[in-house]
Amino acid sequence: MASPSAGDPGERDELPHPVLPERVVGVLRSLADAGHEAALVGGSVRDLVLGQAPPDNWDVATSALPEQVVALFAGATWENRFGTVTIGAHPAVEITSYRAEGDYADRRRPSDVRFGVTLDEDLARRDFTINAMAWLPTDLGAVTGRLVDPFGGRQDLADRLLRAVGAPRDRFAEDALRLVRAARFAGRFGLSLDPATEAAIVELAPTVASVSQERIRDELFRMLSLDPAPSGALRLMERLGLLRVVLPELAVLRGVPQEKALPGDALDHTLRAVDAAPTEPEPDLRLAALLHDLGKATTLRDGHFIGHEKVGAELAASVMRRLRVPRATADRVVGAIRHHMYDYDPAWTDAAVRRFIQRLHRVDRSLLFALRRVDNAASGVGAAGDANQAELEGRMAAQLAAEPGLLVHRRLAIDGHDLQRELGMEPGPQIGETLERLTELVIDDPALNQRSVLLDLARQR
Repeated sequence: MASPSAGDPGERDELPHPVLPERVVGVLRSLADAGHEAALVGGSVRDLVLGQAPPDNWDVATSALPEQVVALFAGATWENRFGTVTIGAHPAVEITSYRAEGDYADRRRPSDVRFGVTLDEDLARRDFTINAMAWLPTDLGAVTGRLVDPFGGRQDLADRLLRAVGAPRDRFAEDALRLVRAARFAGRFGLSLDPATEAAIVELAPTVASVSQERIRDELFRMLSLDPAPSGALRLMERLGLLRVVLPELAVLRGVPQEKALPGDALDHTLRAVDAAPTEPEPDLRLAALLHDLGKATTLRDGHFIGHEKVGAELAASVMRRLRVPRATADRVVGAIRHHMYDYDPAWTDAAVRRFIQRLHRVDRSLLFALRRVDNAASGVGAAGDANQAELEGRMAAQLAAEPGLLVHRRLAIDGHDLQRELGMEPGPQIGETLERLTELVIDDPALNQRSVLLDLARQR
């Protein structure tokens, strides 16, 4: 796709042939064959104008009413009172009837909607000009169409500008989440904020506190997963007064000094770590990087952050509970943060490596080591840190290969039933304590992991 070109608001420009999934073309064709106008809208059109890769989900707006849409497609699901109908998956297509909206009394949803309006009227209710464009097909056989751009979104993309549709204060008063979305879009696409749009965000920043934590979470996750360098959006949130509302635990890292090879304070370091984190194969890595040093705000003593990993893990757990992060994800991230300050020395004995493995018994080592690597990168440690980490992982792999039963499953040659049967021990905490003591001995010397030897050691209690 060609780069954005100039054009007056409302101009309908020809666009080159976009690459559309057959399912999307089929949906547009079915609506057109039934006599309804239908157009691509939202982020997919923005991405087409920018020449970016097609999205996973596609939004279609149509003159058809919701009941007419449902009647056209087998298995269609009418999602809500706003006229959204979902068609299948891979890719999913959401079809929404052209609508105008009433007041947003709850700062999230319009109190009423009115169908039967024009495409231009439908676009007028959207948040930013770059999201208020539509691609209206002219020939679906040749996959050609026109850009409908009543608010100058294409020109704003060319000018690298993010601008609200209509009066910015009105748009943000309708839904305060749009304040965070502004930072996300500006950061992801490298846009400057229109002065009136920025002024309205700064004024209304405190209203983000009224947004549900689940919606804040989803917006942050999009920022972390879609933006090649999320630090731009996060720094913009800080400048606009949004970060201290959304993530106050992170905002207070500004001004916390630290001695690193790279310049900056604790927040600068954190943002470098986030940018250094790839999204694959560890999708939780950027979240872990974002939260990994929260404990530094309160643990600085004589130039050191004593125990900041423990304090940080507790703060991260609190943040993720507030954001309603799924428990499995939160547990992985907290475990990695709690243990990320290990200090491997090549002088470690094999027994020390085995004890380290045991210490990480309940920790996702893959996420932990990925976090350590991006933490090193953000600290400016360089090749020496990478080599140190690689040596540790290699030694751990060798020990795990030699003793998988013991180190992975903590499998001893005896269990609690043997202690009761052979030693006459009563059920209770003493059995667990004895097995834990034996495990520690076997980790130091795996040759001890024999039934007769362990029973003799147990008798020495």
